[in-house]
Amino acid sequence: MMELTQRFLWCELMKRLLFVVLLLSASVVSADFDKGMKCAEAKDYLCVLKEWQSIAKQGHAIAQYNLGLMYDNGQGVKQDKAEALKWYRMAADQGIANAQIIIGYKYEDGEGVKQDHFKATEYYKLAADQGHAFAQFSLALMYVKGQGVKQDYFKALEYYKLAADQGHAVAQFSLALMYVKGQGVKQDYFKALEYYKLAADQGHVVAQFNLALMYVKGQGVKQDKWKAIAYYKLSADQGHASAQYNLGFMYQNDQGVKQDYFEALEYYKLAADQGHASAQTNLGVMYGKGQGVKQDYFKALEYHKLAADQGHASAQTNLGFIYENGSGVKQDYFKALEYYKLAADQGDAGAQTNLALMYDNGLGVKQDYFKALEYYKLAADQGHAGAQTNLGNMYRKGQGVKQDKRKAKEWYGKACDNQNQAGCDNYKKL
Repeated sequence: MMELTQRFLWCELMKRLLFVVLLLSASVVSADFDKGMKCAEAKDYLCVLKEWQSIAKQGHAIAQYNLGLMYDNGQGVKQDKAEALKWYRMAADQGIANAQIIIGYKYEDGEGVKQDHFKATEYYKLAADQGHAFAQFSLALMYVKGQGVKQDYFKALEYYKLAADQGHAVAQFSLALMYVKGQGVKQDYFKALEYYKLAADQGHVVAQFNLALMYVKGQGVKQDKWKAIAYYKLSADQGHASAQYNLGFMYQNDQGVKQDYFEALEYYKLAADQGHASAQTNLGVMYGKGQGVKQDYFKALEYHKLAADQGHASAQTNLGFIYENGSGVKQDYFKALEYYKLAADQGDAGAQTNLALMYDNGLGVKQDYFKALEYYKLAADQGHAGAQTNLGNMYRKGQGVKQDKRKAKEWYGKACDNQNQAGCDNYKKL
């Protein structure tokens, strides 16, 4: 995730670099450079090339850097990464921080040069020492990953702080993560909260989401579901699927907000459209029950299948139940068995119990008490009360196992402790 974030930041930086340097260059007292600037404003890149090439050859650092950008992006010239690198190097040698950063990134990514993390770190360091926030952030990442330098969370923390103090949102977010995890620093939720807030206030979508989680759990702050909802909404409005899902869940289950199935449905749909499997599953449940929407078994089936295809165990269990009972679909024990097995293999206690019941009763499969016992046991060990009661029944009757009333009573007792009435009743009988 961090690598993707850095690549995104890099692309955004590249879009802005030429503009930034042109602003910085306004004070340069070279007539040729000024002419080149006017040509650049008019987007006459052939004119720019003519004016800047000669002074770049004479050692004009910013002209060299801007030529590098032109060759890098194919502006007014045929795109030529090698030529771009040549001009960048000239500018970097004269201390142009943006050129140093670009070269550092090219070495890190292996773009136009052989990948070399040591070289990348060297160039990032040059720009970081000049106070460039992006270079400081990039250097911190290298220390986190141990690329080009020995992994060192203390160093990473140092450079993240330098960038964060300049308002670099991703550095602020990264610092918060380090305080949460206790990397290079003692775990400190209060500090994490502080840096998450700084990043969140700049619109950092994951910082907003993580802040919401901290308010939900009461980490570094008093538990506050209203605050959590506010930050979830900020994140959800930027398209964060998990924030949308969590909001849907809170509206569905009356957590911090008044129960509202219509709002829940809306947020679940936003997340489901992004492929969020849990949102798809919950949508399937809502359509199946008619919560906030007209009951629609076909829609329920559709959303459960989307989630099940992603390996979502609860969706697979629900699909098994739909096929077993013929809810909006033709009853199909073989399909039910198939979906129950997928979920059971992932440790879903409900699926294991239902699968055991099918073997117990010979539904879609030859009756097999040994198999039933196996799946009941898996679910019972996870605390599934129904499985515990049924396991007690099998020990009491001697089905798939030697009759053992002591064992039966033991499992009935566990089921009763889990508020299972049948378990309580059978425990009293024994």
